[in-house]
Amino acid sequence: MTGKTHIVGGIASGMALASVTSYDPTILFLSGAVGGLIPDICHGGSKIGRKAPTLSKVINVLFGHRTFTHSLLFLLLVWFVLGAFVSIESITLGVLVGMASHLVLDAATKNGIKLLYPLSITIRLPITIRTGGSAEYVVLIALTLFTVYYVQDIYI
Repeated sequence: MTGKTHIVGGIASGMALASVTSYDPTILFLSGAVGGLIPDICHGGSKIGRKAPTLSKVINVLFGHRTFTHSLLFLLLVWFVLGAFVSIESITLGVLVGMASHLVLDAATKNGIKLLYPLSITIRLPITIRTGGSAEYVVLIALTLFTVYYVQDIYI
């Protein structure tokens, strides 16, 4: 999936969480967007990889793309690090649901993800789409509409 789809996926996840919790929806909106980008730190051409090229290169050399940073292990590591250094629980939860949305979206691509890393099992959803294709555009529109629905439900 492309960066814009991951951002909107993270935002949609944050808004869905806001609709069932009492956490600040604005914090969930923003932290979900950030979380939606984090797993692609392993790819130098990604939105986040271009912002931190050295870190991106190191992670890519050590692990490759869609392995460690697209795994439950990485999700747990980020949860632990955020829990230790971020005192606002809604930021941590927003980042984590954004990251989870990223994993689901990339599992919907033909290449899938190594969700159970370090095991080399590739996980992909039964129906897959091509990154940047017209089906991804449909997913982006659906996520946008989902977000608008939750935003109007929460804020209006």
